[in-house]
Amino acid sequence: MLDLDCGSDFDPNRDEDFFAALPSRPAVFLIEMQAPGAQPYLSRTVDLRRAAERLLHRPEALSKRLNLRDVAARIRFRLTGSRFEQSLVLYQQARIHFPRRYRDFLRLRPPAVVKINLRNAYPRCYVTRRISPDEGLYVGPFASRRAAEFFADGFRDLFKVRRCQIKIRRDPKFPGCIYSEMKMCLAPCFAGCSDAEYAAEVGRATEALATLGASLETSLEQEREATSELLDFERAASLHKKLEKVSDVMNCFPDLARRVDQLDAVILQRTAEENTVAFFAVHHGIIADPFLVRFDELSSQPRSVEAIIRSHLEANSSAAGAEPARSFEASDLQTAQSATPNATIPSATDLKVQFGIRFVPEELPEHLSLLARWFYAKPREGEIFFRDPTWPYRRLLRACARILAPPAAPPRPTPSS
Repeated sequence: MLDLDCGSDFDPNRDEDFFAALPSRPAVFLIEMQAPGAQPYLSRTVDLRRAAERLLHRPEALSKRLNLRDVAARIRFRLTGSRFEQSLVLYQQARIHFPRRYRDFLRLRPPAVVKINLRNAYPRCYVTRRISPDEGLYVGPFASRRAAEFFADGFRDLFKVRRCQIKIRRDPKFPGCIYSEMKMCLAPCFAGCSDAEYAAEVGRATEALATLGASLETSLEQEREATSELLDFERAASLHKKLEKVSDVMNCFPDLARRVDQLDAVILQRTAEENTVAFFAVHHGIIADPFLVRFDELSSQPRSVEAIIRSHLEANSSAAGAEPARSFEASDLQTAQSATPNATIPSATDLKVQFGIRFVPEELPEHLSLLARWFYAKPREGEIFFRDPTWPYRRLLRACARILAPPAAPPRPTPSS
């Protein structure tokens, strides 16, 4: 928990001394009221002293600006070094002081994600903002619902999985939809395919989405090479075009979008302290409180910077637990596989075991929303690195140097001739 670690009592009779004691620094602050049980005032600012003067200074005549001078008792604050840290501190404090309305207070909306509903008998791929422990595969977050829909449209074109929302009855008399007429769907609605064929197609789509397209590209490349060896160049050219289409679709996939239960990253930010970098570890989509690397103190440390960072990241990974958002345990996967030892097509149970979610922490959608706000902001402050499959420690060290480097001076205008 990032607490408001500084504070000062407010006395209207000594307001000038009060304002002079406040730093002119970015901060998250809370103004407590004199009346017991009164709601405090929570906000963030780029200049704490100026914000306090605006709210607590003697009001001007006929001014309609909010003024808390007559009701304020104390101010508590925390200095921050980045917008990301401000957002996280504001979120944590809002949950404490406004437990019923903090989402509205922060205008916090669940992010858009792409989902495959594996619990359905005939799964489909679609965009949603609701993440539930329903054994489905969730990939995100995206910058907006429009961006998620754009990716989902291209991704669905790679497979013959249904897009309709009707209840499938497998009625041969059902006329079907336009996608079945264009051969873009296996059409389980009028028994155009067997359950095994549809399950195989869903398995390919699920694995491709979970691996960010890697499994699909690998299988197409292998098939293309095998076809070329058989001198079937026409088929090989067709597979090459499909591989290019897959690459075009996956290029629309943002770096932040991952399986939400396997979103492991670390965000580097400036801090309010000099020569200090804050590491915000993200485990399974949950943002942990930062650990600080103070470079002024490293000369007295017996370990290297890389060893210090490594110990913190590994400790945070252990504290986060063994993949809390995963669907089943490993024993469940072995049981499901032993139930169908000769099956070459993944069953619905296999897919749910490998990719489905059965546990969703309450704060997961909110943390994903905070991540999306920061990641897709322009400009974006700080840097992010993902664990694929290990942490890039060398790149982390180079990023620390970039973050601590003083901002570049604007170019001087050249005199006109």
